[in-house]
Amino acid sequence: MDKKIYLLSKEGNFYKSNLHSHTTFSDGALTPEQSKEVYKKQGYSIIAFTDHRIYKNHNYLNDENFLALVGYEVDINEKGKDWNFAKTYHINLYDTNPQENINLKEKTPLPEQDYNNIESINKYIKDMKDLGFIACYNHPYWSLQNYDDIKNLKGLWGMEIYNHGCEQYGLYGYNPQSYDEMLRLNNKMYCVSTDDNHNHEPFDDPICDSFGGFTMIKAPSLTYNDIIKSLLNGNFYSSIGPLIEEMYIENDTLYVKTSPVEKIFVITKGRDCYKKIAKKGETITEASFKLNGNEGFIRLSIKDSNGLYASSNGYFLEDLK
Repeated sequence: MDKKIYLLSKEGNFYKSNLHSHTTFSDGALTPEQSKEVYKKQGYSIIAFTDHRIYKNHNYLNDENFLALVGYEVDINEKGKDWNFAKTYHINLYDTNPQENINLKEKTPLPEQDYNNIESINKYIKDMKDLGFIACYNHPYWSLQNYDDIKNLKGLWGMEIYNHGCEQYGLYGYNPQSYDEMLRLNNKMYCVSTDDNHNHEPFDDPICDSFGGFTMIKAPSLTYNDIIKSLLNGNFYSSIGPLIEEMYIENDTLYVKTSPVEKIFVITKGRDCYKKIAKKGETITEASFKLNGNEGFIRLSIKDSNGLYASSNGYFLEDLK
């Protein structure tokens, strides 16, 4: 890799985003207007409104400093079990072009697939992709799912590596192992950190489910087309605190710049990983790692002094040649 390959585009601006949000249209406590107001005050530029089982376009909220992405969340559940123990697939569907097939999308039925029929579930994901959606697999830990439940999923655009609502309510929001397992199965998919906010607690409550997980999308402008293009191309990273400022490969060396952190790790397909760790009481903001070409994929994971993580997408080296 002699050329300079930007894993996060050199051009454009970062836009702070919450890609999983619920409002009064389903089981959330805030209206879309209220969500926009409070999230903008926290520095967010984008919310994907993903109310349960209902497709709504809130484009009336859009302005030069805010963008509402169109989506919704569907579920496929185990039947005949106490809900507390029933496994479930929860999938966010993001509309890549809300101007197309509007009537059909509004009438799109919820999946009627059998939880145990993975072929049928994969067909549903494909059908929704054909309709213009990209599919994000949500909170596997909360869903009581393990490797056997997710290993045969196909056609996913991405998955949640962190879900703040799940973390607040049960300490099961951070799922890096599930993401790495999917990458090690050669699933070329992205990862996001989200809130999954319902806002049933006040903002000053310790278990408030807002403002915890966010995705930083880099794009030329805050327009629907540019943001969707960045999502489709993986030009973003996810975080619960620290920031990834730069990430590129030049002359077979990965270069990284971050906000002040204690640890910079590069996860690979195998057991080995690359790392730079600050001395006790100090922080670091950059690192470089020589790649040998046998890593399979690389994924950046950084950790700050508050124990908070940021994660890049997984990048397969074969796709970067």
